Amino acid sequence: MKSDNGADALRPGHSISPSAVALTNELTLAWFEGGTEHHAHWRSESGVVKPAHIVIADDSITADAAFRLVCEGTALLWRGDFQNARQLMRAMARRIDKHAAKKASDPGALTMKGSFYHQRQQQARRARLLGMLLLQFDAGHRLSLRRAPNVATACDQAFGSADAPYVMSLRDLLGAIGAYEWRKNGLMLEQLGTKIHPHYGVFAPIRNEYLDLVAEAPLPSTKLAFDIGTGTGVLAALLVRRGMAKVVATDTDARAIACATDNVDRLGLAKQVSVIQTDLFPPGRAPLIACNPPWIPAQPSSRLEHAVYDTDSRMLCGFLNGVGAHLEAGGEAWLVLSDIAEHLGLRSRDELLAWISHGGLRVLGRLDVAAKHPRTRDADDLLHRARAAEITSLWRLGLATA
Repeated sequence: MKSDNGADALRPGHSISPSAVALTNELTLAWFEGGTEHHAHWRSESGVVKPAHIVIADDSITADAAFRLVCEGTALLWRGDFQNARQLMRAMARRIDKHAAKKASDPGALTMKGSFYHQRQQQARRARLLGMLLLQFDAGHRLSLRRAPNVATACDQAFGSADAPYVMSLRDLLGAIGAYEWRKNGLMLEQLGTKIHPHYGVFAPIRNEYLDLVAEAPLPSTKLAFDIGTGTGVLAALLVRRGMAKVVATDTDARAIACATDNVDRLGLAKQVSVIQTDLFPPGRAPLIACNPPWIPAQPSSRLEHAVYDTDSRMLCGFLNGVGAHLEAGGEAWLVLSDIAEHLGLRSRDELLAWISHGGLRVLGRLDVAAKHPRTRDADDLLHRARAAEITSLWRLGLATA
């Protein structure tokens, strides 16, 4: 890659200390470039702490040199061609994966739980290293790099407005661009017969076999349902499609509230679905309360992972402990949950049944569906055995005293 501004770019044999970052406060980066100190806001959607060292890099840097620097803890502030930055990131990813494969433990020597945590560590390291290729944005989310696309709309949707310059990783930008495409094009769901439009940071129902269960389970009533942790609003929409007269959909996350509201409006369901930002339950009782909580009891590594990972099963236990107080007599609580945590050794079936009982609930029935996603067939995946055995269930729960 040939440089446009090679005078300030890192080259083999050059000392990195002249470009070392000078820290001002937690959210501000300061670096020296061309003999001048520059400042910009630090933005990380993954919650990554700002880098302690930065060098200026452009098209002249090799992938090997970039890989070595990020492994040493030095971030690269890109001044070259935008498309070359994407190529460099892909080349770095190949080196990270190759390095991880060399250091990988013998899969046969790990328990499934050990394999899960080993894979999480690999994923976290990969994300951290790739997140050290940085871009500087002007106010209004403008990129001044050669061949840079107009990313203002994608960034506005993902992050809100930007009134001042900031620095963010290329990885975070690509996530925003991908989310923009999902939101614009939508995701077709056979169970709904139409599209759902996921927003940035809101779990997209790409794996949607669980929707078959919600579409098939016998409804205890068509009067009212609560959809707890609504996300995109897909379960609320599906319940209305099945004849539910009224659904109250809740979520704690502002992005999810905006996403669910957008989808409800797009589908013309605003009269039947109310979207409320609250922790778990809305006021009152309902004859049907549905919840599809995060399936894996593990610590999220970023706020974008909260839809998948539930620390100490807090949302699951919160739902089971509280749903009885909001369930009408003779009503049902629908818990949509994969058993992947059981196959990974992170939660046992006995624990789940004990939590159900502790919540004053009893099992009325269960509908099951096998996982169908491509990773169930990937024998090279460390977690293949667990993924291949995974079953998603809709647990029909009622009050134990009923």
